[in-house]
Amino acid sequence: MELFITILQVLCGLAIIVVVLVQSGKSAGLSGAIGGVADSFLAKNKAKSLDAKLARATKWIGAVFLILTLILLILG
Repeated sequence: MELFITILQVLCGLAIIVVVLVQSGKSAGLSGAIGGVADSFLAKNKAKSLDAKLARATKWIGAVFLILTLILLILG
């Protein structure tokens, strides 16, 4: 059982690495804050974009990774 959860955790960790590396950078910097990014066309469709889906996937995979880590801590 512990070996199976460890393998799942390793796969989950690799998935987090891949998803984070595929995401685009969020470094709009000061020009993005001054320019008002919220009014742009891209900001209105942000929930449907690939970056939003990748960010959501990162959160879910991270949560699964955390849960698997806690399970391994309890079993060990």
